Amino acid sequence: MSSAAPAPGPANSGPANAAPANPEAIFTYGAPQLKFGPGASDEIGFDLSQYGVRRALIVTDPGVAATGIPQRIADQMAQFGIEARVFGGVRVEPTDESMNAAVDQARASGPWDAFVAVGGGSSIDTAKAVNLLLTNPGGLMDYVNAPVGRARAPVHPLKPLIAVPTTTGTGAESTTVCVLDVLALRVKTGISHTRLRPTLAVVDPLLTLTQPAGVTASAGMDILCHALESYTARWYTRAEHKRPGQRVPYCGANPISDMWSEKAMALLATSFRRAVGHGDDHQARADMAMAATFAGMGFGNAGVHIPHANAYPIAGRVSGFHPKDYPADEAMVPHGMSVALTAPEAFRFTFDAAPERHLRAAQLLAPGAERPPDDAEFLPRVLTGLMREIGIPNGVAAVGYSSGDIPALVEGTLKQQRLLASCPKPVTGDDLGGIFERSLELW
Repeated sequence: MSSAAPAPGPANSGPANAAPANPEAIFTYGAPQLKFGPGASDEIGFDLSQYGVRRALIVTDPGVAATGIPQRIADQMAQFGIEARVFGGVRVEPTDESMNAAVDQARASGPWDAFVAVGGGSSIDTAKAVNLLLTNPGGLMDYVNAPVGRARAPVHPLKPLIAVPTTTGTGAESTTVCVLDVLALRVKTGISHTRLRPTLAVVDPLLTLTQPAGVTASAGMDILCHALESYTARWYTRAEHKRPGQRVPYCGANPISDMWSEKAMALLATSFRRAVGHGDDHQARADMAMAATFAGMGFGNAGVHIPHANAYPIAGRVSGFHPKDYPADEAMVPHGMSVALTAPEAFRFTFDAAPERHLRAAQLLAPGAERPPDDAEFLPRVLTGLMREIGIPNGVAAVGYSSGDIPALVEGTLKQQRLLASCPKPVTGDDLGGIFERSLELW
């Protein structure tokens, strides 16, 4: 029995999206097991016992460790015969240096049957790296994506990893990616492989109540861009057909990722501003946690593109910027903030590749907003309005960059070919330079 090739998706209306000679007909979907709801983190000891775990390492950062949450999670494991220890040395916005230090400490105190990451994306990504390097040969740079690293694939299965986000935004609990700064090269990059995906995501909205407004705003922009970028990514049939061994986690926008992305944007429309301005609102926090989970399940399969690719050099080359509600002794541009800073201009650039997608996204994010005469301005206008309201800086210049920095920023973005491959239209260095230039000051 023959079957027809899948029809092109609605993301393919632009002239830049010519069909490949041998188009893809298959998309893939993967996600961790999920436990969601208030109090879900109280059941982690039971969850680990189902895998026969006897020793577990809890990976977190100093700020989250100070709340007592990681130790509380460790203490409740004892009733299931599990010895748990807390490693609280994760660096916020991790580097190759900080990840290697975490690996060394975990190895020295091991062996471990499982890992539990408690915190934001920094803790979850560090736990992924620890798990990878304690179960597979080689060093960190062996697995970092090319051209920065050698992009080796793990040869052995990893241990069970339970990801417990305490911030709403990263999506790291759902994805196959681990992000880090390579200090010597002043570039942010990552490791990507399906074996890095956590075994179980435990999303407990009560753990996010202590997240300050500045962190909520930045992390929320990460949720938003996860949803937007996966929703506007190149449709999966617009790629060349791959052999089974060539398939990667990011396969392009597809019907399953679309569902998650749309749900995430609809939740953000009603909860984002409330969560930033009223952090004690339990419903807003729960909706943001759900939006982060949905967006992670979307982009963790479809992929992200220009805003995330631009974010890597913005964060990796920063000097002297200290964001509100983050550690005062470290200069940084938090990941969600760095993604947001070029997003309005990036989506203005991609508009003609998928006009109806961009318009639909704007309507989901701002249901009652008036549509401007120039349709291409609708989504950028919605984004900049939101960013102003929740306190995101006014463009790349506001975090310390100038026109003279743009060539280096473009160079850093061009190293993120894994992400740029998901863009719905071809993007050149000149295109990226224009996006950065117009993003120096957004309003």
